[in-house]
Amino acid sequence: MAAEEAQQETQLGDLPEACLAYAIALTSPRDACRFAAVSPSFRAAADSDHVWHRFIPEDHRAIVLQPSPAKKTKKDAYLGLCDGGVPVDGGCRMWLDKASGAKCYALSARRLSLPWDDGEFSWRWTRDTLFRFAEVAELVDCTCLDIYGQLPAAALTPATAYAAYLVYGTAEGHRGLSYPDQETAVAVGGRVLERHRVCLCPDDAEARKFRGTGLIAESSGAGDGSEEPRRPRRRGDGWWEMEMGRLLTASSAGEQEEVVASFEVLGWYPKRGLIVESIEFRPVQS
Repeated sequence: MAAEEAQQETQLGDLPEACLAYAIALTSPRDACRFAAVSPSFRAAADSDHVWHRFIPEDHRAIVLQPSPAKKTKKDAYLGLCDGGVPVDGGCRMWLDKASGAKCYALSARRLSLPWDDGEFSWRWTRDTLFRFAEVAELVDCTCLDIYGQLPAAALTPATAYAAYLVYGTAEGHRGLSYPDQETAVAVGGRVLERHRVCLCPDDAEARKFRGTGLIAESSGAGDGSEEPRRPRRRGDGWWEMEMGRLLTASSAGEQEEVVASFEVLGWYPKRGLIVESIEFRPVQS
């Protein structure tokens, strides 16, 4: 008798596909892919347009979901937004983190604040069809180097841990980028959340030479010096990136404050050869 009653009970897999799809749409893209491996009924629900329509940010659905031969389903449209992204607000690019669906942004060099203390010839703008943005900025010569980018906090996905990254390269014969007197910071609404010592082009020999001049004690504002300078990471696309700091977005998207990520060289000496591609804001991978 007990066995018969067990057989008559409704199992999770017996639910209509629409019910399963509704429940899966409340999870994340990573979870939806896991559900698709459970059974054929779960796969049909997890791959449904209802689920992937929910994962595409509402403010980008009108553009992303336009009919296209390359986007046969809304899952295809979602994956396209993860791989290529879309240009927004001129000089900015948005894409989705494939696992979480959180929005990522890249602010091109044209969207950043660059120092012009030595006149309009401090920077040289370079074009290349291989760049994801039309132009990148190469530092020709300056003494004061302070770069920052800002983005409305409401543009980021709510209740998400983000990191900001400076994406850059160096030209042959670069100068003044190897000394350990560089700093990054991330602030929200004028409140500095994190500040770190960094070095874009680590060179131990140059660092020892720099220390010998005594300039670190005079110019460093990175605290008591207990933090070793952060080092960059080489990306798959050939650029270098330096993590600038992290922030946690508010639980609602009504935040009116600005997120500002900045990079500064504290010493006043000649610098050249830095190639700035962008500043990125990406969710922290757990």
